[in-house]
Amino acid sequence: MDRIVYDRMAAHDSTHWWYRARREILADYLTRYGALAADARILEIGCGTGHNLPMLARFGEVEAIEIDAAARTIAAERLGKPVGDAPLPALPGVERGAYDLVAVLDVVEHIEDDVAALAAMRSLLKPGGKILIAVPAHQWMWSAHDVVNHHHRRYSRATLRRAIAAAGLKPTRLRWFNSLLFPLAAAARIAGRITGKDDSDDSPPPAPVNALFERIFRLERHLVGRVPMTPGVSLVTLAVPV
Repeated sequence: MDRIVYDRMAAHDSTHWWYRARREILADYLTRYGALAADARILEIGCGTGHNLPMLARFGEVEAIEIDAAARTIAAERLGKPVGDAPLPALPGVERGAYDLVAVLDVVEHIEDDVAALAAMRSLLKPGGKILIAVPAHQWMWSAHDVVNHHHRRYSRATLRRAIAAAGLKPTRLRWFNSLLFPLAAAARIAGRITGKDDSDDSPPPAPVNALFERIFRLERHLVGRVPMTPGVSLVTLAVPV
């Protein structure tokens, strides 16, 4: 990712509506479907500034990996212990067969060989382990945001299923999310394309709008996995070995 993306993450991951609501949606999803023991061993790969680590720590003992040095320093401060730097897809030096849950939250789209990355993650799992995957959806929504984040692709349900299957995994509870705000996001992407004003700035909107978006997005914590969702900006699944 461009340096500015990490800088914005560090500045806004505690206040931006998207980060705040997404954490609670993923926490509820894991509570319902993760089936994790109290002593679960959890690894987040590509943890960025570590903003998901306190949420994941609700479910077990958390470790983390981040390749960007500055972000890794912030994440280590939040985690209270060192954060690894093993790169995908190979994950050299990471203990195999050791984890009950591997979390990759908006990470897989950054990896050119996503199948090799998912296969490496599969090798990290204990028997019965799972991979929590969240990715951006809809290739037609490609924008400057994807460029500065160094994405290789956005996913459809079909392309995510194929990548997961090719890695020797199968998806469970594969669902859209960020669906309630999807029409607004889609309109913004289309307008940017038409006007030529495609903007990569993902700083928070004004405080009242930020609060409103967070309330709307947060509503999905009660819905994702429980009811069919209309297409959303993102996809989430728990992948398990075949």
